[in-house]
Amino acid sequence: MILVGDIGGTKATLALVDADRPLAVEARTTVASRSYGSAADLVAAYADGRREGIQAACLGVPGPVIGNSAKATNLPWVIRRDDIAKRLGGVPVMLLNDLEAFGWGVAVLPDDRLATLQPGAPDAEGNGALIAPGTGLGEAGLFWDGTRHVPFASEGGHADFAPRTSRDIRLLEFLARRHAHVSWERVVSGGGLLNIFAFLRDVEGMPVPPALAEALAREADGDPAVISAAALDAGAPIAVEALDTFARLLGSEAGNLALKLTATGGVYLAGGIAPKILPKLRDGTFLAAFVDKGRFKPLLESIPVRVVLDEATALYGAASYAAEHC
Repeated sequence: MILVGDIGGTKATLALVDADRPLAVEARTTVASRSYGSAADLVAAYADGRREGIQAACLGVPGPVIGNSAKATNLPWVIRRDDIAKRLGGVPVMLLNDLEAFGWGVAVLPDDRLATLQPGAPDAEGNGALIAPGTGLGEAGLFWDGTRHVPFASEGGHADFAPRTSRDIRLLEFLARRHAHVSWERVVSGGGLLNIFAFLRDVEGMPVPPALAEALAREADGDPAVISAAALDAGAPIAVEALDTFARLLGSEAGNLALKLTATGGVYLAGGIAPKILPKLRDGTFLAAFVDKGRFKPLLESIPVRVVLDEATALYGAASYAAEHC
């Protein structure tokens, strides 16, 4: 068995997977990431009582993996492969960027666990791309080697946010007063949706209905899911506008990533947010921004775009990678 993990800034999911059957996930457990002091503590707590039969471990982690360690982007952790191996009795441990793990998982994912936003050209081949808004914004590439896609990590979510409209410029100015660096993650993530909402409230002067304000106040840092739910129910104009802006900006950055990688083999939307706002992603807002690239609009229209619906995809990917590389 392989111990696999998908560690995010908010929650971490661990499981056991048969090396020969990467989709056969057992003993899956999800916990709050910050309830543990380190990744080694998290993995050791999960493995307690399950150590027999664990032959290797592979974790998708939020941040760049350099050598044998990774400094988590949205967690106060430095994740060290040797620390985890020691707590597991010396078994081989592999660390992947979380989007890299997702990419390996997409390769083994059945079609019925994907939702198509744009079919693209028939028999599309070439590089692919992954973009995943969640606690942060993950981005990765899928290199086409002639027979299959090989994932590679990036930190593209931390590139500079590029406004397209006068309102976007006002949004950038609003965020620049709050943050030393305004990246795409500041607008296309869970926190990004909260930022857009705050901008519409504080700068654009849109009113917040009392019921929505009360629901947001119940969470210490706000809850983007409250905003998206209100938007999908068409219950509050400010929520509708916030989610519309979020979908448009996600489409714009997904199109940017597709151009940078010439991702004719497909763009995949992953992470915790995309499946939850699927009706919004299907209403045309996302795709209009995705293809709005001037002379390259026909190229963008030829690219398949799909939403990954299975939240365990990174676990499948970690298992698949470990089975191949152990």
